[in-house]
Amino acid sequence: MKVILKSDNELLGDEGQIVEVKDGYARNYLIPNGLAIQATQSNLKNFEEIRKQRRRKIEKQLEESKSLAERIASALVTIKVKSGEEGRIFGSVTAQMIHDELVTAGIEGIDRKKIMIRDAVKSLGQHAIDIKLQHAVVATLNINVVDESADETPVEENVAAETESESSQD
Repeated sequence: MKVILKSDNELLGDEGQIVEVKDGYARNYLIPNGLAIQATQSNLKNFEEIRKQRRRKIEKQLEESKSLAERIASALVTIKVKSGEEGRIFGSVTAQMIHDELVTAGIEGIDRKKIMIRDAVKSLGQHAIDIKLQHAVVATLNINVVDESADETPVEENVAAETESESSQD
């Protein structure tokens, strides 16, 4: 009996392939377990249409993933952590911390389990993190790890003080 495989099978072949199997194997195992359907003209047409729809859906997801990867690559995420001497931080930057910062930056739709931290981030500074969006699409996110006790207000005060001193010298 000829059957169309609905999923990959080690012994028989790949999904969508038409294979010849014994009648009993097809009727008692493959068809009842949803692994194959009988290869009739109508089933062939239906299966081809389903494959086309799947292919279109996968292509659409791939395009969306590529555009998301571009947005991620252009983003710079700043993570504030407690740190000790010589720029070493207490603990390490986790995937959850990165995910939370991405959400606050407006980049949503990323599963935190897809954030691949190869080497533990245990120091201040710039780090590159990979995010696996799909099988073929991996985005690189640049994160900036800074000390949370470093206030940005003194920098603004210094700039204001410099402008005042310049105006008083004139």
